[in-house]
Amino acid sequence: MSNFNGLMMEANLIGGQWIKADSGTAIEVTNPATGDVLGTVPNAGGDETERAIAAASEAFKTFGRTSLSERVGLLHKLHDALMDNQEDLAQMLTAEQGKPIFEARGEIAIGAAYVKWFAEEIRRAKGEIIPAPGNDRRLMTTRHPVGVVGAITPWNFPSSMLARKLAPALAAGCTVVAKPATSTPYSGLVWGKLCQDVGYPDGVVNILTGSARGIGGAIMESPDVRKVTFTGSTEVGKTLIRQSADTVKKVSMELGGNAPFIVFDDADVDAAIEGAMIAKFRNMGQTCVCTNRFYVQAGIHDTFVAKLKEAVAALKLGNGAEDGVQQGPLIDDGAVAKVEEFIADAAAKGGDVVQGGKRHANGGSFFEPTVITGATQDMMFAKEEIFGPLAAVFKFEAEEDVIEMANDTEFGLAAYAYTRDIARAFRLNEGLDYGMVGINTGLITTVEAPFGGVKESGMGKEGGSQGLDDYMETKYFCVAGL
Repeated sequence: MSNFNGLMMEANLIGGQWIKADSGTAIEVTNPATGDVLGTVPNAGGDETERAIAAASEAFKTFGRTSLSERVGLLHKLHDALMDNQEDLAQMLTAEQGKPIFEARGEIAIGAAYVKWFAEEIRRAKGEIIPAPGNDRRLMTTRHPVGVVGAITPWNFPSSMLARKLAPALAAGCTVVAKPATSTPYSGLVWGKLCQDVGYPDGVVNILTGSARGIGGAIMESPDVRKVTFTGSTEVGKTLIRQSADTVKKVSMELGGNAPFIVFDDADVDAAIEGAMIAKFRNMGQTCVCTNRFYVQAGIHDTFVAKLKEAVAALKLGNGAEDGVQQGPLIDDGAVAKVEEFIADAAAKGGDVVQGGKRHANGGSFFEPTVITGATQDMMFAKEEIFGPLAAVFKFEAEEDVIEMANDTEFGLAAYAYTRDIARAFRLNEGLDYGMVGINTGLITTVEAPFGGVKESGMGKEGGSQGLDDYMETKYFCVAGL
């Protein structure tokens, strides 16, 4: 097996030391496209996490006071290290996660872009001078790193999700204890190696793999961890929010989504199909901002469905490492079973499977990209997140009806709409209860803008000028007796 030019780390990083798995307790990591075992990682728990938190706390005493120019310089070196190794990092990501290689290259690039963005943005993390009520005092605010940060990241974007947390934390002067997902650990662990390579001091970045309960529990219990950032399911997020209460941690949560994609009669249908394919089938539908529900106005419904069916039928499935492949496998059998459950539910309630609908001949966790028409609000996927290559098409008549249907979910992460009516676009921005709204595009994530949801899709923002806020405390400073 390739170790991807020395980038595949089969050990955990604690206080600058790489610690291998104890024999017999290691977790095997497999390639979902081939079933091959790539390697193993440690099955760490509470004890290892406490050691990592202690190392991060000790490192924070000095790293929290490093100069701005030093932190900016390290981030620029980290950006360059990611881009210098882009191809090996992308190949490793595809091997453990399954996404097509062109998407993996893009993920490494946007992760590096987040690092560069926060290197620039920290230079503008200003305080302010406040006019005092009397002449005998001066009032100001200053900004300071929050302290030790616990970061828990998912398997669907195992490199860039860590970038969005690690970069602002390191920019602010925080130290980090990170837990990547055990199904895709190597894309997380390699950040530790690259941080070491570019000169981050021991203990600034610590990365652990293993028991979610053991590692997460120790992070949540520790009074030394002042902020926790999590990307994952709403269910787990709620548990972490509850656990954060005992030590009153700052939390930022990027949770589930149920994105509507609304196509109006006046839309450019070909542009809408192009956007739909990106918004629905990127990473085989396994993204939190993926389209879950297509709402198509009656006048163009049949045209849209015909074109969508054709585009979906043309998707090339296979091992993501092969050029030209657009759809890899789902992450595991559980993900396949969930998609099958959604399809069975929809079929039982009158939905029509017009394309795909079953496991793919490739075997394993490959699944045919699927289109269902005749979707209704009582079907499971109207309320629940699909996280798979299933496009559900609902027909609607009026704008006010579709806004109501689109909002009829506890989620509120991303929403998309295609229309040529500028007034309608602004009405949608006001009416759609979502943290991010894209008009005439299926891909809106960019480092310059804040990423985050409303309602049960989370709290806090990643990226944009707002992305630093959760990693910094604002201190009010009053000097009297003047």
